[in-house]
Amino acid sequence: MSRPLTTPLNILVIGAGIGGLSTALAFQRQGHQVTVVERVATMRPVGAALSIWSNGVKVMHQLGLGNAIEGLSGNITQMRYLTHDGQPLTDFSLVPLFEEIEQRACPISRAALQQMLLDAVGTEHVQFGRSCHDYTLTHDGVSAHFDDGESLHADLLVVAEGTHSKLRGKVVGHPVERQYVGYVNWNVRVPADGALAPQSHWDQYVGDAKRVSFMPMGNGGNAEGAQEFYCFLDVPLPAGTTNDPSHYRDELRAHFAGWAAPVQALIERFDPERMARVEIYDIPPLDSLTAPRVALLGDAAHGMAPDLGQGGCQAIEDAWVLAHVVQRALEEHTDTSSAIASALTQYDAQRVSRVGEIVQRARKRAEMIHGHDASQTQAWYDELKREDGQAIIKGLKTTVTSGPLG
Repeated sequence: MSRPLTTPLNILVIGAGIGGLSTALAFQRQGHQVTVVERVATMRPVGAALSIWSNGVKVMHQLGLGNAIEGLSGNITQMRYLTHDGQPLTDFSLVPLFEEIEQRACPISRAALQQMLLDAVGTEHVQFGRSCHDYTLTHDGVSAHFDDGESLHADLLVVAEGTHSKLRGKVVGHPVERQYVGYVNWNVRVPADGALAPQSHWDQYVGDAKRVSFMPMGNGGNAEGAQEFYCFLDVPLPAGTTNDPSHYRDELRAHFAGWAAPVQALIERFDPERMARVEIYDIPPLDSLTAPRVALLGDAAHGMAPDLGQGGCQAIEDAWVLAHVVQRALEEHTDTSSAIASALTQYDAQRVSRVGEIVQRARKRAEMIHGHDASQTQAWYDELKREDGQAIIKGLKTTVTSGPLG
């Protein structure tokens, strides 16, 4: 029996990041009432940009934001690997891949994407500056409890509060410790300049288990409309090294001494106040992303190394799948409780294996790139010398076409 949209569900989302806001928008598009609660008082996006690959962009088109994202994002047509001193390893076009799967990738400013989602959801549906510390089940739903002493009741609670989630352990029934992947990532946005890389290229310099990347990310919605690069620099380091923005330039000069001219130019040009220095962690794949009346989503469910560029995409996929299975369950069940229980079973069935496999692949790739096994890293460098792009494109295609929209 179908459930009329005149009796919408009350959905409570904890976290106003990319995953939480995408979830809110997906449920709103179906006519449900959604409240988003975010612990920070003002939105402060973490990280310079996101690589939204074709699987994520396809979902955004379904949510009505695809054209806007394409308008603000960078347009990669060529992918190139170079040695640390600038000698070419492999250079190939991504256009055939994007034409085959009928959607290009969209690297975009995280701030621009988050603001776009916030505007679409509506600020009146988002409560900032409230931290959720617990939840309890009730006879007709779930109540979330906040540090200000108040509670909010909902039919469904979505936990999308990021990799440091306070609620994850309760949802899965045991503590889940983050795991250090083994390297530090400095990331920053800089004005696009041909002295750094062509504006249609994704260039990556590799050597000595380190990596430097230049990726076009569009104008990010900046007032001047100026094109920018999303750049990151990776160095394998122990956990717990000093993080001091006043030392970033000197640190990177030392780590990348002797590297190619574009790398040196980046190190001299970036603004330390716009740069993030992040120790990279992931969480082990989980057996379930749900509990009664509760779903884990995004980095709270599957925090992963960024080496496949799929963290944001998988949060967006989560949002789409969760909203889809809930709507389908409401059409198949006559009461809210059984519909939500059925939907959460389907959410697990569709997401646990998908995200677990990507978490594991991302960690393996991180270890290969960053010298976990020196012989494996050297073998990768040797392989890149022979690579014509087909193997890399095959891997990208497998990842993006295995999503919910193909």
